[in-house]
Amino acid sequence: MDKAKAGNFFEDFRLGQRIVHPVPRTATAGDVALYLALTGSRFPLPCSTPFATSLGYRAAPLDDLLAFHLVFGRTVADISLNALANLGYADCRFLAPVYPGDTIASASEVIGLREASNRESGVVYVRSTGRNGDGAAVIDYVRWVLVAKRDGRAPAPDAMIPTLPAVVDPASLVVPSGITGRRYDTAASGSTHLWDDYAVGERIDHGDGITVEDAEHQMATRLYQNPAKVHLDQHRQKNSKLGRRLIYGGHVISLARALSCNGLANAFAILAINGGRHVAPCVAGDTVYAWSEVLDKATIIGRDDLGLLRLRLVATKDHPCGDFPLKGADGRDRPAVLLDLDYWVLVPRAPA
Repeated sequence: MDKAKAGNFFEDFRLGQRIVHPVPRTATAGDVALYLALTGSRFPLPCSTPFATSLGYRAAPLDDLLAFHLVFGRTVADISLNALANLGYADCRFLAPVYPGDTIASASEVIGLREASNRESGVVYVRSTGRNGDGAAVIDYVRWVLVAKRDGRAPAPDAMIPTLPAVVDPASLVVPSGITGRRYDTAASGSTHLWDDYAVGERIDHGDGITVEDAEHQMATRLYQNPAKVHLDQHRQKNSKLGRRLIYGGHVISLARALSCNGLANAFAILAINGGRHVAPCVAGDTVYAWSEVLDKATIIGRDDLGLLRLRLVATKDHPCGDFPLKGADGRDRPAVLLDLDYWVLVPRAPA
């Protein structure tokens, strides 16, 4: 009997199926340091214990996206080991900070299935939840992924596409318990721009670019224990359409978020991802640029120290963002666009 696991194919999933993913992961200070080395992120909250504790955190938490990737990484062996593409995200909520020493475990429920028209693959929709060692949910999200079929002739279930909110209701967002924006140190963050300084419709060119190297994206993918073949196995990928390993889409998100610090340095915590698309593949050698658009602003009931910004974060490859490219004249995504991410962030407000 073959003891090695080949991963699940499309026909192995069933609606309502619940999967408890193996290998809980204890986050460490080493993970934090390696994440900073791989992304160059300069947001102060995960970098400085004094900065974090002055806001009311018990310590410097993990970068929100590092926590997301650790939750995500638990799921890959069961959900997307045989993925052809990770297509999108929705209804993602960051429910509690993750700290070094916390142990993260993940579970998923299959909430939708749809066979592709070529019958060689199908889209699997899952809701995944990460919990800490106390059993408290820290991140909950939906993603959908194109998964190969083992046998194209295998019958497929009736299509079921879940209904998902276009935007997470800002009134439902969870502000970390006990934190305050009144002691926010703009000298430490390197920016004086607070919630009040941003206007709906404003666009920000984050200026810098990061060229993705093979060694770095491989290390990042392994850091999260994401074993998807398309990211790791060049021997297999040489016969693919691109002939290259694909950069894990989460690494592109992290690079774009890191770039966004130049212009959004005080967007110190992610509270939700409303939706996101990996518009085009990224491979080693591509240079990632990013720009943001302020889609909305919201206040928090009973709070005048913190506010919410809804941001669209767009990443491009080999195309600086001065002209804010997104769609062409034909309404289609421009080839340079890699990522289109819609998310809510927490930002300190100016004193009244």
